[in-house]
Order: sequence, then structure tokens, then C-alpha cells
Amino acid sequence: MEHVPFDEVTTSAARDAGGWLGALPVAVVATGADGSIVRWDHAAQDLLGYTPHDVLGRHIADLLHPDADRGLGRSLWEGAATGRGVMGMVTAWHKEGRPLDLEIWACPVPARHRGGTTVLVFAAEAEAARRIRGSSAVWDGLFTRSPVGIAILDTRLRFLRVNPALEVMNGLPQAAHIGRRPVEILPDVNGADMERAMRRALDEGRPVLDSRRTGRTPADPDHDHVWSGSYVRLEDAEGRPIGLAATLIDITAQQQAQLEADAVRRHLALINEATLKIGSSLDLERTAQELADVAVPDLSDAVTVDVLESLATGGELDAGLIGGTTLRRLAKAPLTGSPVTAALAPLGRTLVFPASAPYTRALGARRPFVVPVFDEQAIAPAADHSSTPAELLRLGVHSFMMTPLLARGVVLGLATFYRTRPVGPFTESEVALAGDLSARAAVCVDNARLYRREHDTAAVLQRSMLPQHITPPPGIEVAHRYLPASDVNEVGGDWYDVIALDGGRAALVIGDVMGHGTAAAAVMGRLSASVRALARLDLAPEDMLYQLEAALHDLVEPMIATFLCIVVDPATGHCRITRAGHPPPAAVLPDGTVRLLDVPPGLPLGVGGVRFSTTDVALPVGSVLVLYTDGLVEARSSDIDARLAELTDLLAAPVPSLPGLCDRLLTHLVPASADDDIALLVARIDPAA
Repeated sequence: MEHVPFDEVTTSAARDAGGWLGALPVAVVATGADGSIVRWDHAAQDLLGYTPHDVLGRHIADLLHPDADRGLGRSLWEGAATGRGVMGMVTAWHKEGRPLDLEIWACPVPARHRGGTTVLVFAAEAEAARRIRGSSAVWDGLFTRSPVGIAILDTRLRFLRVNPALEVMNGLPQAAHIGRRPVEILPDVNGADMERAMRRALDEGRPVLDSRRTGRTPADPDHDHVWSGSYVRLEDAEGRPIGLAATLIDITAQQQAQLEADAVRRHLALINEATLKIGSSLDLERTAQELADVAVPDLSDAVTVDVLESLATGGELDAGLIGGTTLRRLAKAPLTGSPVTAALAPLGRTLVFPASAPYTRALGARRPFVVPVFDEQAIAPAADHSSTPAELLRLGVHSFMMTPLLARGVVLGLATFYRTRPVGPFTESEVALAGDLSARAAVCVDNARLYRREHDTAAVLQRSMLPQHITPPPGIEVAHRYLPASDVNEVGGDWYDVIALDGGRAALVIGDVMGHGTAAAAVMGRLSASVRALARLDLAPEDMLYQLEAALHDLVEPMIATFLCIVVDPATGHCRITRAGHPPPAAVLPDGTVRLLDVPPGLPLGVGGVRFSTTDVALPVGSVLVLYTDGLVEARSSDIDARLAELTDLLAAPVPSLPGLCDRLLTHLVPASADDDIALLVARIDPAA
């Protein structure tokens, strides 16, 4: 048995007893001045198995292991009795006849009712004492050194103890916490939510994990923080709640990083969506609307898109913006159901802004213009000119920004983004995102502008080269139609003509330059002029095709064209037909019979090395010839033979006039949005006409 002087261990024993004896079964034994046992409590009986009747009056050293040195035991007791006190470990003998290691603490106390000294001996099972003392040391170390904030609260949610980490986290010493609730000492955090989570842990007995505490504490009163809290109910031996243990971790940095990562993912998703949705057509209004639709609601609650008036009307764009700005509103989102967009100028409205207006400043500076806080002060400069800003403020707009539409160094217009939801003003990353979306849309808007200009130029060129007034020779009645392709496609190179020849004959010609745009229209004009000049030389049809072939080869960028020429003598109904890769002509005989004329198809002009041939066909007087380009009978979802059969069926039905026949064919064979332009020429052989 180890001797430890009492005066050296008093502080240590008191600390141990206060720190962990309450959780350990401890036997309390008292002896008289002669060492005989005078008190034996229930814990001692439970520990060693002896009843008070078994031990009272016996010397305490008699309870040691039979092989132990009883003289040593007696000297230890004497040391305690003389005032030095002892602390150590002994091996006792259990009533069941087995050894039991005990930790003991012995110290003298004055007898209450008589003189002399009483020795109190505290004894506990050594293994249990070591285990509990070890866990207590771990807990104390964790509590004092942990970087995690830890608090112990009672069942009324009042602080009993906080560790140094929580003191630093809250910016308050432990003394400011003790006896007070979280809502009392931390008014600038969501204390009510926190206490509800704590109460739930107390009432239900299940831990509450990752309950978020947000706000500001005296430790950092100028910045918001986010903490993750976990709450565990503390219970006594019978399972009754006696308090609560709370741990808190500051996750502000992680939360901010997560928010930034989420924002990046949302931004990338929005950019990907914009790539797919913006610029799906070369239509100016549709492109502007696609930009507005993409930005709502992920980036903004309402959006308008305005372009320069000169762009909307097809004029030339200004190299710079001087003075005021005139814009045309092309898009709003959402189109319905939003009080904000309802309060803004409608689509198609022309808007004029002075030089001092944010619209003009954003365009002139060629960079975003942001109003982070939209309030009475912000709208004051415009109060005398417009009531719209005040109305937007009333509708809850609290932040907005304008981003110019810039493409190839040219200012095209701007997009305006309005925010009403309580999510704060636009951030720098959101301004950058709006700039990316606007840049994407600006390129598409500029493409639409350039396409419209080229489309209009090609359309004007093509129409100018089509025959303006066709005057057929006597004996031939004609009707014709030209239908340009839809705006999804560009103008093509289809044309037709009727040329009077010597001897009362006429040349019915139709052609199609492969390709679209201004180049195709220009080649079409060149071929049509060449055909008219060559036909008047009275060349044989196949010779005329050779000359046209040579004209195509003279081009810097050779092109290919299909061509059909029918030289008709109305007096006899004799026709000479030459075909170069063009769809076959149809003939409607006076008796209503319809047939596609069997003429060798040939190869298109421009292929080279091809011999052309001419076929002679005799038609009865009163027959109708139908010439057309492939746009009339070709369709992506239908077989060409089926479409030709549909054409002949339409021709077989009675028709009162040639213009009516043209209208019938276009109405039934051409969809609302044609993929290709169409030329149609019909002629009736009628000597009496």
C-alpha cells in the first residue's frame, strides 16, 4: 500500500471528489481512535458484502487480504489518525472470499459529541475509479481545449457552463452567460429558432444536429456569421432530463464557399441554357425575347430588352452616341402576370431618353450601370420627367442594372434587369453573368441585323430581276407567282420569264440557282438576262444551254442552276422542250387529262461536260403548261413521287382561271413556312386569245 501524506493531497482529493466522485459508488467508513469500525454504510456493504453486524467493533485492518501485512495497515490508519491523512490503494477481502482492489481516502475529523478523533475512510473499487477518473480527464480536456464551442444548459435553457471557445465565439465571458438564456445574451441572432431546436432535443430526447444559428455576436458585430449547432439531452441515472449539452461550429467560411460554388453552378447552368435558347432564329424580336425569358427568374424578376431605333427600323447604326438616346422596346419578361412588366412601356414602343438618363449613360460608357439600392433618393432625379420609377418602387423593385448589348464593337441596345424578391441587390458575379448573357444575345441580335440587311438586299435584287410586266405574244395566256422562302431561310435564285420570238412563238423559261442570299440572286439576274438575249438570237434551245453553261463557268465562284425552256408555237401547239436537271413540266389537256411530260431530265447547268437534248411534243390547242421550281413539290417529310402525284391530282380538278390555278397549287402544296422559294409559271395555248 502506497503512503501519501494528507497535507500533500488535500487539494487533489477535493478536486477529484468534486469532479467525479458523484458518478462513482463510494463507501464511507468511520473508525474510532483505536481503529475499530464505528460506521458502516450501505455503499460499504454493497462494496465488500459485510453487514454492519459483521464489522462494527472490528479493527479496520482486519478487512484486508489475508496475505496483506496487517502491521502496515495499522500504521496507515495511525498516520491518518494523527492528522497526516493518507490516499492510496489496498487489497481488501470480500465476504465471498475473493480479493478486491480499492482506492481509499482517509482523513481525521474531530468527534462531534466527545473528544478524540474519528477517521473517515472513503473507499471505491479501483478499476471503476480509474475508468471514471480517466473519462473525466478526457472531458475536462475536451471542454477547455476544444476549438468547438461547448455549453451546458439547464432544463430551462439557462447557461450553466461555457468553454473558452464559445466565449470567443460569442464575444462574452462565461460570467455573462451563467444563468441567462441564449435569447437574452445574443439578441442579434435567430435565438428563438435556436431555443426551439434545444427544446425539441429536451422534450423528445433525440439529438438535434446541424441546426443553423445565423446573425451577429459581440465578437464580430459588423458581419453576419453562420454556426452549425448540435444539441444533446443530459439525463440522470433514471433517464430524467437534467440539462442540455450544446456544441457550435462557425461555418461562415464554408457556407460562403458553398454559396459561391452554388452560384457558379447556377451561373454555368444559365449560360448553358442561354447557349441553347438564345439565337434559335435570325429574327430580331425573337432573339430579344429569348434573352429576357432566360434571365427570369434565375437572375432577375423582370427584364426588358431595348435596341436602338435605327437598328429596329433597318437603318444604319450610329458610330457613337451623342446627346439623347432613342430605343425600341422589343422584349419583356415575364410577358404576363408581373405588375413590374405591366408598369413598363409596352412592346414596340419607341423610348426617348435624355443624355443624363441611366439608359444613355450605360450605352455611352459601354459597361453595366447598376443601382444597388433603388429608393426615394435614387428616383429623385427622374421624378420631374417620369412617374415610372416611383411606380416601380411602389411595386417592390429594390435593385436593378442595365447591361449594354455590344457586338463587334457596335452598340445595339441594352437589357435591364429588375429585382423585387428579398434576396439583396445584384452581386458582382450576377452583374458579370448578366454581361455574359447580354454579350451572347448581342452577337445573335447583330447576326439577325446583318441577316435582315442581306435578306432585304437579296429580296430587292431578286424582285428587280424578275420580269415586272410579262406581255405574252398572241395565242398564249399566262399567269405566274413568286413566293419567297420564310424568314428562317434566305432568298434564293428562282426566276421565270416569257420571251416573245419570231413567227408568233414564245419561250417559256424557268430556272433555279442553287444556293441562297445575295450571291444566288445576282447569278439568277445574270442568267435571266443572258436567256432573254440568247432567246432573241433564235438559237436552238440546246445551244442556248451551252452558252449558259459557259456563263456559269466564267464566275469567280462557279455555281449550279437547273433550267427548263419550252418554245411554244400557239398556232400549232408544237413545243420544243429542253431540260437541265429541272423538275418535269406538267400539261393539262383540254379533256382534263393531266400528265408529266416525258422529257430527258439532263444534268444541271454548271456541272460541265454534259450534252443537252431537245424533245418535241405536240399538244392540243387549249392545253395548259405548268412550269415550277422544286420548292413547290419537295418536302422534307414526303417522297417526291407522292408530291408529284399530289400535283397532278390538283391539276385534274376544274379551275376557272390560270391565276386561280396558281393560287390553288400554292395553297395546297406549300406550308405556311416554306423551306425554299418558289417560282410558278402556267401558260394556256389558245390561238383565239
